[in-house]
Amino acid sequence: MIKIPMYQVDAFTDKLFGGNAAAVCPLEKWLDDGTMQAVAEENNLSETAFFVPRGDDFEIRWFTPKIEIHLAGHPTLATAHVIYEHLGFKGERIRFLSRSGELLVERKDGLLLMDFPAYEAAPVAAPGDLARGLGKEPVETRLGRDYLAVFESESDILGLAPDFAALAKLECLGIIVTAPGNASDFVSRFFAPRAGILEDPVTGSAHTLLIPYWAHRLKKNALHAFQVSKRRGELFCEYRGTRVGIGGRAVTYMTGTIEV
Repeated sequence: MIKIPMYQVDAFTDKLFGGNAAAVCPLEKWLDDGTMQAVAEENNLSETAFFVPRGDDFEIRWFTPKIEIHLAGHPTLATAHVIYEHLGFKGERIRFLSRSGELLVERKDGLLLMDFPAYEAAPVAAPGDLARGLGKEPVETRLGRDYLAVFESESDILGLAPDFAALAKLECLGIIVTAPGNASDFVSRFFAPRAGILEDPVTGSAHTLLIPYWAHRLKKNALHAFQVSKRRGELFCEYRGTRVGIGGRAVTYMTGTIEV
């Protein structure tokens, strides 16, 4: 039997029970994929992050309850929080090695600031299952890793009651819905039924598409955003050309030990 430390962290919030909960499991060496997937399924959170030290850096992987994914924001923020706050890391910045390349996180002005790749979403015609699944026709639709459905107002985003069976038919990881915010530059929600996540409370990786879109549309590089799920999360964003900055806060909810 192997004992593995586990931390549950609420990311993109400064208050417990807000933002998005992630499980973080430090490892000395990689477990087999099946065990990591089983742990993520047992945790039943949108993502569980596993990491292994490699010299001064850290290899990182992320699992939803159903699949491994290649880029995830809130569990990366949660992992950085654990490394800084619980494992005593004193370096200037944390360097994660992932299947999406190098990801950097640093502490600045009370925030954890992540440096992620930027992705452009190309304009496309909205497929029928998108409008049916969202219950409302978007004013603009784009496609990258995820569908990006743009609406006119924050109230449109708050009022969506998705048909997840219809959304699950779409050939994509997830569906991002977004609009101008009432008290921020933009707001969003994220649905990923094919990955076992009906609605993800706060999705850092979705902002790798959202930040370039809103930076171009609003003609500004520094952006303030809320993901307006029930748990609600706050993100401080920066467009950097081929990269984006995604900043937020995190708080520890629970520490424990897994026995597998």
